[in-house]
Amino acid sequence: MSCWKSASMMMENRPGILKLIMTLAFSTLGQRAFMNRTVGEIMWGYDDPLIHLINQYFPNSLPFKGKFGLFAELNNSDSGLFTVFTGVKDFSRIHLVDKWNGVSKVKARGDSHPMQGPLIYKEQGMFGGIPTFRFVAPNTLFANGSVYPPNEGFCPCRESGIQNVSTCRFNAPLFLSHPHFYNADPVLAEAVSGLHPNPKEHSLFLDIHPVTGIPMNCSVKLQLSLFLKSVKGIGQTGNIQPVVLPLMWFEESGAMEGETLQTFYTQLVLMPKVLQYAQYVLLALGCILLLIPIIYQIRSQEKCYLFWISFKKGSKDKEAVQAYSEFLMTSAPKGTVLQEARL
Repeated sequence: MSCWKSASMMMENRPGILKLIMTLAFSTLGQRAFMNRTVGEIMWGYDDPLIHLINQYFPNSLPFKGKFGLFAELNNSDSGLFTVFTGVKDFSRIHLVDKWNGVSKVKARGDSHPMQGPLIYKEQGMFGGIPTFRFVAPNTLFANGSVYPPNEGFCPCRESGIQNVSTCRFNAPLFLSHPHFYNADPVLAEAVSGLHPNPKEHSLFLDIHPVTGIPMNCSVKLQLSLFLKSVKGIGQTGNIQPVVLPLMWFEESGAMEGETLQTFYTQLVLMPKVLQYAQYVLLALGCILLLIPIIYQIRSQEKCYLFWISFKKGSKDKEAVQAYSEFLMTSAPKGTVLQEARL
């Protein structure tokens, strides 16, 4: 990428004489249609002879000085005063921006609704042994009005799936999207070789614990692209067909790890499992403790009954023996014949 691309697009509707001067300047400075630059140079700037020349002979004509880059002069910059919710009164609003520089609403091309949507639930998962719910960006995050009517009029977009952010950087034709034009019009990816959009590598997601709502893992992936085409009157543009050319895509991710992750696993997974099994163990132990006195009582009653039966049977035998003895000891009446008795 070089600054002439942006300059050429911005000069498209300018008088022909200015285009001719720019063509000569490009030729003199050796500017080519495509140049190799590192990601760091594209983001934070590099020394460009055209920028140096313009600042030398036309001071204050450009909004920046020194190096040329997408985020040049933005490092350690002050974006203003942000007022955000702490979540003390309403946890669902934690970290949401309430005001910027004391203003709660800003103008957005005549539309009061920002081009955004809430994350939507996708699936259950696991992270470090902890169950999570995954939320992803809706397919309509960067959709244009023809696909998603609420986005109508928010930005002068081209194909659906890319957001025009030219007003953020000196009206340069820059577009924001998912990497590899994921969730965008297939025409965009087909126009550039080597793009293979897929949800696993290019989607935006947030994994949270379903009970506490604590974020466990998140990834924000975005792509910055530049719109190019042939500009009549500027020879360096040649026969470039209109194309949204990806410059770079970046990922900002964060995940819970180390001792903190282990602590959450112990408190959110291990302890609940221990308590879940402990309730069944305690229930079984309670049943056993209740059965012990019942079984003891039943066994005690059986012993008493057997003893009573035995005692009762022994008493009858004793009475029978005693009666027979008394009969034998009693003298028989006269004329009675004694008979042999066998016991």
